[in-house]
Amino acid sequence: MKKVVIFGGGTGTFVVLSGLKKYRLDISVIVSMMDSGGSTGRLRDQLGVLPPGDFRQCLVALSEASELWRTLFLYRFETGDLKGHNFGNIFITALEKITKNYQEVVSTASFILKTKGKVIPVTFDKVHLCVQYDDGGVIETEDRIEHEARAGKIKKAYLVPQARANEKAVKAISDADYLIFGPGDLYTSLIPNLLVGGISEAITRSHAKIIMIANLMTKKGQTTHYTMSEHVRDLEKYLGKKIDIIVANSKKIEQAHLDYYAKFGEAEVVDDLHTAQKKYVIIKRELLSEVVHKKSSVDTAVRSLLRHDSEKVGTVLFEVVQ
Repeated sequence: MKKVVIFGGGTGTFVVLSGLKKYRLDISVIVSMMDSGGSTGRLRDQLGVLPPGDFRQCLVALSEASELWRTLFLYRFETGDLKGHNFGNIFITALEKITKNYQEVVSTASFILKTKGKVIPVTFDKVHLCVQYDDGGVIETEDRIEHEARAGKIKKAYLVPQARANEKAVKAISDADYLIFGPGDLYTSLIPNLLVGGISEAITRSHAKIIMIANLMTKKGQTTHYTMSEHVRDLEKYLGKKIDIIVANSKKIEQAHLDYYAKFGEAEVVDDLHTAQKKYVIIKRELLSEVVHKKSSVDTAVRSLLRHDSEKVGTVLFEVVQ
């Protein structure tokens, strides 16, 4: 059975995991633990816990429990003192308060949700993501990077304080046949995992093939005006090695959707990989979801309108890794 490791934690990772879990694969997901926005940020600030949001999404994506449990862990309160909070986030926060360590949180939550595969926090250290822009400006914490969206390009990403890798994450990387990155915000979902001490080193030592699923749209303040090759370049910078395979959408995006994103300074990622000096295996398929996603009225986090289709992504990835 092929061993695949997915990196991330946001909506894009949820899509990939949902599409892959029906196949006969040994799946691990290494989850970013730097989220500081929305319900997660409030719990982190008020209770001093590790951020539960991305971890919870990955658990639900791989869950084989009843629909009731999956729905419950995704439920968001709409009124009262808990308005905006997600039940799953509160549940994981409570677990952290009553267990001996976070590994026990992982084991208990995985047991309850009957996850297929392993959900592995990249670190158990409490850290924040920071970025420095090419004009010298610095933004600290993931939620501020998401919402302040400076005009310049990010020159450097780093963690404060420095973080140590979860040993289980390092082991998963060393055992893997394939490492999968994306789709997801480059600097707030994918790269944070690579900033944890020991992770990029483990990837450098690994003999696994590296797959990148290209984003559909740019992200203001992170990848403004970025082409596909620029996304690849920045990810490789923190990986410390070359990506082997790139999976990209070939379906045309409707103009009305492009116009919507343009209001926020975002645009379709232009495929310029034919101009790249390095050679990649490029797989282009129609991966765009037919469903236009909208967020809950009480969800303060910014959500994507367009997403990859989990079934289509899962099918392509399974074909690649066999």
